[in-house]
Amino acid sequence: MADQPKPLMPHATATWLVDNTALSFEQIAEFCGLHILEVQAMADDLAGSKYTGRDPVHAGELTNEEIEKGQADANYALRMHKAPVAVSRTKGPRYTPVSKRQDKPDGIAWILRNHPEVSDAQIGKLIGTTRNTIAAIRERSHWNIQNINPKDPVTLGLCSQRELDAMVARAAKKAGIEEDPVARDARFGSDREALITELRAEREAAAKAAVEASQESEAAAWLEAKRAEEASEG
Repeated sequence: MADQPKPLMPHATATWLVDNTALSFEQIAEFCGLHILEVQAMADDLAGSKYTGRDPVHAGELTNEEIEKGQADANYALRMHKAPVAVSRTKGPRYTPVSKRQDKPDGIAWILRNHPEVSDAQIGKLIGTTRNTIAAIRERSHWNIQNINPKDPVTLGLCSQRELDAMVARAAKKAGIEEDPVARDARFGSDREALITELRAEREAAAKAAVEASQESEAAAWLEAKRAEEASEG
Protein backbone atom coordinates (compact mmCIF):
# COMPACT_ATOMS: atom_id res chain seq x y z
CA MET A 1 0.00 0.00 0.00
CA ALA A 2 3.09 2.22 -0.09
CA ASP A 3 2.21 3.53 -3.54
CA GLN A 4 -1.37 4.35 -2.62
CA PRO A 5 -2.21 8.06 -2.97
CA LYS A 6 -2.80 9.97 0.24
CA PRO A 7 -5.77 12.17 1.16
CA LEU A 8 -5.71 15.72 -0.13
CA MET A 9 -5.61 17.02 3.46
CA PRO A 10 -3.90 14.29 5.54
CA HIS A 11 -3.98 15.96 8.96
CA ALA A 12 -7.57 17.15 8.66
CA THR A 13 -8.62 13.70 7.43
CA ALA A 14 -6.80 12.00 10.31
CA THR A 15 -8.53 14.31 12.79
CA TRP A 16 -11.93 13.35 11.40
CA LEU A 17 -11.13 9.61 11.49
CA VAL A 18 -9.92 9.88 15.09
CA ASP A 19 -13.09 11.68 16.17
CA ASN A 20 -15.63 9.70 14.16
CA THR A 21 -14.41 6.12 13.82
CA ALA A 22 -13.00 3.25 15.86
CA LEU A 23 -10.07 2.73 13.51
CA SER A 24 -6.69 2.15 15.16
CA PHE A 25 -4.03 4.82 15.18
CA GLU A 26 -1.90 2.59 12.95
CA GLN A 27 -4.65 2.33 10.33
CA ILE A 28 -5.27 6.07 10.32
CA ALA A 29 -1.57 6.88 10.19
CA GLU A 30 -0.98 4.49 7.27
CA PHE A 31 -3.96 5.73 5.28
CA CYS A 32 -3.08 9.41 5.79
CA GLY A 33 0.66 9.00 5.37
CA LEU A 34 1.43 10.31 8.86
CA HIS A 35 3.54 9.08 11.76
CA ILE A 36 1.55 7.22 14.38
CA LEU A 37 2.74 9.66 17.05
CA GLU A 38 1.11 12.50 15.13
CA VAL A 39 -2.20 10.64 15.22
CA GLN A 40 -1.80 9.89 18.92
CA ALA A 41 -1.10 13.56 19.59
CA MET A 42 -4.28 14.51 17.73
CA ALA A 43 -6.28 12.05 19.81
CA ASP A 44 -4.84 13.41 23.04
CA ASP A 45 -5.13 17.06 21.96
CA LEU A 46 -1.36 17.40 22.22
CA ALA A 47 -0.79 18.46 18.65
CA GLY A 48 0.77 21.89 18.24
CA SER A 49 -1.82 22.79 15.58
CA LYS A 50 -5.52 22.09 15.81
CA TYR A 51 -7.07 20.85 12.60
CA THR A 52 -10.70 21.01 11.55
CA GLY A 53 -11.78 17.52 10.59
CA ARG A 54 -12.35 16.73 6.91
CA ASP A 55 -14.79 13.93 6.08
CA PRO A 56 -13.05 11.56 3.62
CA VAL A 57 -16.36 9.83 2.88
CA HIS A 58 -17.94 13.07 1.74
CA ALA A 59 -14.77 13.82 -0.23
CA GLY A 60 -15.03 10.45 -1.97
CA GLU A 61 -11.68 9.22 -0.67
CA LEU A 62 -13.21 6.52 1.57
CA THR A 63 -16.48 4.64 1.76
CA ASN A 64 -18.44 3.71 4.88
CA GLU A 65 -18.00 0.04 3.91
CA GLU A 66 -14.20 0.47 3.86
CA ILE A 67 -14.26 2.10 7.30
CA GLU A 68 -16.39 -0.76 8.65
CA LYS A 69 -13.87 -3.28 7.30
CA GLY A 70 -11.11 -1.48 9.10
CA GLN A 71 -13.05 -1.28 12.35
CA ALA A 72 -13.73 -5.01 12.20
CA ASP A 73 -10.09 -5.93 11.58
CA ALA A 74 -7.30 -3.90 13.15
CA ASN A 75 -4.81 -5.37 10.66
CA TYR A 76 -6.84 -4.27 7.64
CA ALA A 77 -5.22 -1.58 5.50
CA LEU A 78 -7.72 1.00 4.27
CA ARG A 79 -7.92 1.40 0.50
CA MET A 80 -8.37 4.74 -1.17
CA HIS A 81 -11.73 4.79 -2.97
CA LYS A 82 -11.02 7.74 -5.23
CA ALA A 83 -7.67 9.51 -5.38
CA PRO A 84 -7.90 13.27 -4.78
CA VAL A 85 -7.47 15.50 -7.78
CA ALA A 86 -4.13 17.27 -7.62
CA VAL A 87 -4.58 21.01 -7.43
CA SER A 88 -2.42 22.64 -10.08
CA ARG A 89 -1.73 26.34 -10.40
CA THR A 90 -3.45 27.94 -13.36
CA LYS A 91 -1.49 30.10 -15.75
CA GLY A 92 -1.36 33.75 -14.88
CA PRO A 93 0.67 36.32 -12.93
CA ARG A 94 2.90 34.87 -10.24
CA TYR A 95 1.64 35.00 -6.67
CA THR A 96 3.20 37.72 -4.53
CA PRO A 97 2.83 37.83 -0.73
CA VAL A 98 0.62 40.64 0.54
CA SER A 99 3.59 42.23 2.31
CA LYS A 100 5.36 42.63 -1.06
CA ARG A 101 2.44 43.79 -3.19
CA GLN A 102 2.86 47.45 -2.30
CA ASP A 103 6.39 47.25 -3.74
CA LYS A 104 5.25 46.06 -7.17
CA PRO A 105 4.76 49.54 -8.72
CA ASP A 106 8.30 50.52 -7.70
CA GLY A 107 9.72 47.37 -9.29
CA ILE A 108 7.70 47.88 -12.47
CA ALA A 109 8.85 51.50 -12.75
CA TRP A 110 12.48 50.40 -12.41
CA ILE A 111 12.18 47.88 -15.24
CA LEU A 112 10.39 50.38 -17.49
CA ARG A 113 13.11 52.94 -16.89
CA ASN A 114 16.14 50.66 -17.18
CA HIS A 115 14.92 48.05 -19.67
CA PRO A 116 12.41 49.55 -22.10
CA GLU A 117 13.02 46.60 -24.45
CA VAL A 118 11.20 44.28 -22.05
CA SER A 119 7.58 43.61 -23.05
CA ASP A 120 4.59 44.17 -20.80
CA ALA A 121 3.86 40.44 -20.91
CA GLN A 122 7.36 39.66 -19.60
CA ILE A 123 7.06 42.22 -16.81
CA GLY A 124 3.64 40.87 -15.86
CA LYS A 125 4.96 37.34 -15.63
CA LEU A 126 8.07 38.32 -13.67
CA ILE A 127 6.43 40.66 -11.16
CA GLY A 128 2.93 39.20 -11.12
CA THR A 129 0.86 42.14 -12.31
CA THR A 130 -1.52 43.20 -15.06
CA ARG A 131 -0.86 45.01 -18.33
CA ASN A 132 -3.23 47.79 -17.25
CA THR A 133 -1.08 48.49 -14.20
CA ILE A 134 2.11 48.51 -16.28
CA ALA A 135 0.54 50.87 -18.84
CA ALA A 136 -0.70 53.20 -16.10
CA ILE A 137 2.79 53.44 -14.58
CA ARG A 138 4.39 53.99 -18.01
CA GLU A 139 1.88 56.71 -18.87
CA ARG A 140 2.06 58.15 -15.34
CA SER A 141 -1.68 57.82 -14.93
CA HIS A 142 -1.44 55.40 -12.02
CA TRP A 143 -3.52 56.53 -9.03
CA ASN A 144 -0.47 56.50 -6.77
CA ILE A 145 2.11 57.73 -9.28
CA GLN A 146 3.38 60.50 -6.98
CA ASN A 147 4.56 57.91 -4.47
CA ILE A 148 6.11 55.45 -6.94
CA ASN A 149 9.91 55.37 -6.78
CA PRO A 150 11.77 53.07 -9.21
CA LYS A 151 13.54 50.35 -7.24
CA ASP A 152 15.33 47.18 -8.30
CA PRO A 153 12.74 44.33 -8.10
CA VAL A 154 15.49 41.98 -6.90
CA THR A 155 16.22 44.25 -3.94
CA LEU A 156 12.50 44.42 -3.22
CA GLY A 157 12.31 40.62 -3.18
CA LEU A 158 9.87 40.45 -6.11
CA CYS A 159 12.12 38.18 -8.16
CA SER A 160 15.62 36.68 -8.16
CA GLN A 161 18.62 38.15 -9.95
CA ARG A 162 18.75 35.13 -12.24
CA GLU A 163 15.10 35.57 -13.23
CA LEU A 164 15.58 39.26 -13.96
CA ASP A 165 18.75 38.71 -15.99
CA ALA A 166 17.18 35.90 -18.00
CA MET A 167 14.19 38.10 -18.85
CA VAL A 168 16.39 41.02 -19.89
CA ALA A 169 18.61 38.75 -22.00
CA ARG A 170 15.61 37.29 -23.85
CA ALA A 171 14.15 40.74 -24.49
CA ALA A 172 17.50 42.09 -25.72
CA LYS A 173 18.00 39.15 -28.05
CA LYS A 174 14.52 39.54 -29.48
CA ALA A 175 15.06 43.28 -29.98
CA GLY A 176 18.49 42.68 -31.57
CA ILE A 177 20.28 44.70 -28.90
CA GLU A 178 24.01 44.02 -28.46
CA GLU A 179 25.10 44.36 -24.88
CA ASP A 180 28.20 46.44 -24.19
CA PRO A 181 31.09 44.06 -23.23
CA VAL A 182 32.07 46.18 -20.22
CA ALA A 183 28.48 46.27 -18.98
CA ARG A 184 28.16 42.56 -19.62
CA ASP A 185 31.30 41.77 -17.62
CA ALA A 186 30.08 43.99 -14.80
CA ARG A 187 26.70 42.28 -14.88
CA PHE A 188 28.28 38.84 -14.82
CA GLY A 189 30.30 39.91 -11.79
CA SER A 190 27.14 41.07 -10.03
CA ASP A 191 25.42 37.87 -11.14
CA ARG A 192 28.10 35.80 -9.47
CA GLU A 193 27.72 37.79 -6.27
CA ALA A 194 23.94 37.45 -6.45
CA LEU A 195 24.24 33.72 -7.08
CA ILE A 196 26.58 33.32 -4.11
CA THR A 197 24.12 35.26 -1.94
CA GLU A 198 21.22 33.08 -3.11
CA LEU A 199 23.17 29.88 -2.50
CA ARG A 200 24.18 31.08 0.95
CA ALA A 201 20.54 31.86 1.75
CA GLU A 202 19.50 28.40 0.50
CA ARG A 203 22.13 26.75 2.74
CA GLU A 204 20.96 28.76 5.74
CA ALA A 205 17.35 27.77 5.01
CA ALA A 206 18.36 24.12 4.71
CA ALA A 207 20.26 24.30 8.00
CA LYS A 208 17.24 25.89 9.69
CA ALA A 209 14.98 23.17 8.30
CA ALA A 210 17.37 20.51 9.59
CA VAL A 211 17.28 22.05 13.07
CA GLU A 212 13.47 22.17 13.01
CA ALA A 213 13.31 18.55 11.85
CA SER A 214 15.66 17.56 14.66
CA GLN A 215 13.48 19.39 17.18
CA GLU A 216 10.38 17.64 15.85
CA SER A 217 12.17 14.28 16.10
CA GLU A 218 13.15 15.03 19.68
CA ALA A 219 9.57 16.01 20.50
CA ALA A 220 8.29 12.79 18.95
CA ALA A 221 10.84 10.74 20.90
CA TRP A 222 9.83 12.52 24.10
CA LEU A 223 6.17 11.79 23.42
CA GLU A 224 6.92 8.13 22.75
CA ALA A 225 8.95 7.86 25.95
CA LYS A 226 6.15 9.52 27.88
CA ARG A 227 3.64 7.06 26.43
CA ALA A 228 5.88 4.12 27.42
CA GLU A 229 6.33 5.54 30.92
CA GLU A 230 2.59 5.98 31.40
CA ALA A 231 1.95 2.47 30.08
CA SER A 232 4.46 0.95 32.53
CA GLU A 233 2.99 2.89 35.44
CA GLY A 234 -0.50 1.75 34.48
